[in-house]
Amino acid sequence: MSDTDGKKTLGLRGGSRPGNVKQSFSHGRTKNVVVETKRKRVVVPKPGAANKATGAATSPSADPSRRPAGISDAEMERRMKALQAAKAREAEEEAQRIAEEKAREEERDRRRAEAEAKEREEREREEALKAKAEEEERAKREAEEAARRAAAPQEAPEAPAAADAPRSSKSAPAASPRKADADRDREQRSNRGKGRDDNRRSGKLTLNQALTGGEGGRQRSMAAMKRKQERARQKAMGGNVEREKIVRDVQVPEAIVVSELANRMAERVGEVVKALMQNGMMVTQNQTIDADTAELIVEEFGHKVVRVSDSDVEQVIAQVEDDEEALEARPPVITIMGHVDHGKTSLLDAIRNAKVVAGEAGGITQHIGAYQVKTDGGQLLTFLDTPGHAAFTSMRSRGAQVTDIVVLVVAADDAVMPQTIEAINHAKAAKVPMIVAINKIDKPAADPDKVRTDLLHHEVIVEKMSGEVQDVEVSAISGQGLDDLLEAIALQAELLELKANPDRAAQGAVIEAQLDVGRGPVATVLVQTGTLRQGDIFVVGEQWGKVRAMENDKGERVKEAGPSVPVEVLGLNGTPEAGDVLNVVETEAQAREIAEYREKAAKDKRAAAGAATTLEQLMANAKANENVSELPILVKADVQGSAEAIVQAMEKIGNDEVRVRVLHSGVGAITETDVGLAEASGAPIMGFNVRANASARNTANQKGVEIRYYSVIYDLVDDVKQAASGLLSAEIREKFIGYAEIKEVFKVTGVGKVAGCLVTEGVARRSAGVRLLRDNVVIHEGTLKTLKRFKDEVSEVQSGQECGMAFENYDDIRPADVIEIFEREEVTRVLD
Repeated sequence: MSDTDGKKTLGLRGGSRPGNVKQSFSHGRTKNVVVETKRKRVVVPKPGAANKATGAATSPSADPSRRPAGISDAEMERRMKALQAAKAREAEEEAQRIAEEKAREEERDRRRAEAEAKEREEREREEALKAKAEEEERAKREAEEAARRAAAPQEAPEAPAAADAPRSSKSAPAASPRKADADRDREQRSNRGKGRDDNRRSGKLTLNQALTGGEGGRQRSMAAMKRKQERARQKAMGGNVEREKIVRDVQVPEAIVVSELANRMAERVGEVVKALMQNGMMVTQNQTIDADTAELIVEEFGHKVVRVSDSDVEQVIAQVEDDEEALEARPPVITIMGHVDHGKTSLLDAIRNAKVVAGEAGGITQHIGAYQVKTDGGQLLTFLDTPGHAAFTSMRSRGAQVTDIVVLVVAADDAVMPQTIEAINHAKAAKVPMIVAINKIDKPAADPDKVRTDLLHHEVIVEKMSGEVQDVEVSAISGQGLDDLLEAIALQAELLELKANPDRAAQGAVIEAQLDVGRGPVATVLVQTGTLRQGDIFVVGEQWGKVRAMENDKGERVKEAGPSVPVEVLGLNGTPEAGDVLNVVETEAQAREIAEYREKAAKDKRAAAGAATTLEQLMANAKANENVSELPILVKADVQGSAEAIVQAMEKIGNDEVRVRVLHSGVGAITETDVGLAEASGAPIMGFNVRANASARNTANQKGVEIRYYSVIYDLVDDVKQAASGLLSAEIREKFIGYAEIKEVFKVTGVGKVAGCLVTEGVARRSAGVRLLRDNVVIHEGTLKTLKRFKDEVSEVQSGQECGMAFENYDDIRPADVIEIFEREEVTRVLD
């Protein structure tokens, strides 16, 4: 240890130690005094000194090499004694704890025995009471039975006498019908006199009516006057005044405008709007309502509902029931599911002998991949590889709906995780058989039995646990167990007896869709029935097109694709949604008509959902959103599934104070239109595996629009969460820095009351906030007007010193009051 590092070596020094002491006196006078301190070391011989001398060779203190530097024999001995004392104390505490535990156990046993005895006594008492009550009930019942038997002979002779009684009472009300007829005639005559109202001057205009504007400021039209005269004429002729209501058959489509609904019912628009408002819907005549609401209104007006749909145009899509002779065996569709990083894509790589993971950003799958594999036995298998990341829930759901078999991949060293459970639920919801592949079996920490036990908690019982679900131990790295997995898949497919008719119009499901720069909209389609050929005209969701070209999973051009074959289809007029159904139709006109109808229906449905809002909901939403900050963003992704996953992830970010609002999400490169929308709303643009074109980049630079590029969804979600956290208001925390007690109160001209204080704890600062406490109750909170020490204004006063304080706009201060001094600091909050 050097002498220059500011530390002194540990040792014993005799002699005096000089030092300076600063003395403080009143009025700020101080004096330095030089003092000397002498330390006297008293050495007392220990009684065990002789024993230590014999054991010096083995003790740590005797061995200088094992002893820490700078520690004397006495210090070492003290440490050893402290260690022994600590061990003895631990032993005592342990014995005491065991004794206490034993006493507690005895107390528990005693209380349990008392409770059991008490419960037994209670039960015996209840049984005795119950037996007594049953005995009393039986005695009572026997007494009633005996009384009833004794009364039976006496009732028999009284029966004939009772039979004559009704006959004598029949002649009394014979005269009442004639009286009722007379009353009814008199009532009709009086009503006939009342009904004749004298309206002979109703057609003439008086001076008073002309000046006031008639009936309440609103004059009747000529048609209304004619209708009134017609009714009066029919009434005079004895005709029926009230018209019979005509019950109409009202055709109600899926969405209808309020005025159109009133027109079809031949009712007034105002009456229909009034009925809707009474049902809690604040709509106008030009707004759209859904079919269920329209049906309620039609029934309320007494008409018959005929539910029709514009989807009649879709009847051209033939739903053909295939004959058994036409069905042929088709390859099974296997979806690989599991938690993120459990090795789904690597396992598929090992089966395909390809490298898919290397092409995925961050080594995690962010698209649904569709591949075909030919086994050594010559059997074709179609694989769908779904992402395991939490954001891709809807993708996994789609994968489960179009599949025949689910292969659940679980890492042997990680066991069952959240997305594993979600995949199990998807498979159960789709009623699809499952095969468990326990991956990473080659790792040292692998524990396949733990995986099997964890799966039991989610009602997945594997064959090794005497269940029906097949389980295979595999390793994607070493290739161990891959043949067993393919064999299990082949066995499961054989049990399912999968068949389809290839000689019919094709029908399939869109697995993924994207907007390619060179090729336009491209959809990955899994053909389910029929054969899709080049040149076929098809409709898929709200889009339609003609098959210009098809590519298989290896990138080779093909002319046709049969059942269970995944292909990329080129020739769409727009990007469809992932999960849409593809149907082949005969003509281009039919395809266009169906696509236009679907687009209009989707638009109307969105409009109806927005319009059908009650006044209470509007008020509640306005109140809820009053204090909510929004972070607007635009999302552009390479494929439809990724865009959908990002939007769902964005909706989950936020709390009661801040939330993320996706203004627009789409597929394809970032364009000038996107930049214009972002500029208008002050939103950044998030590009996921896409880039902005040259004109969009220039526009963004000119208008100051931020464009961010991402290739891993984790990074995008984290960045947006961080940006949203910036909108949160900072948390204000109070930090107490001191207390001062008021000793005396002075009145100073021009300042007011000044408190003469002694800082008892901490420090008093001029800039800090203060509270005045009287009998430990806060009576004022504010700031200091002045803080003085003697006659000087100071910024702070330390503990133990006197000072003068005056409050801003407050004078009610008394001796013995306590002043609490605190500072407020802002703490930045972060979203969970």
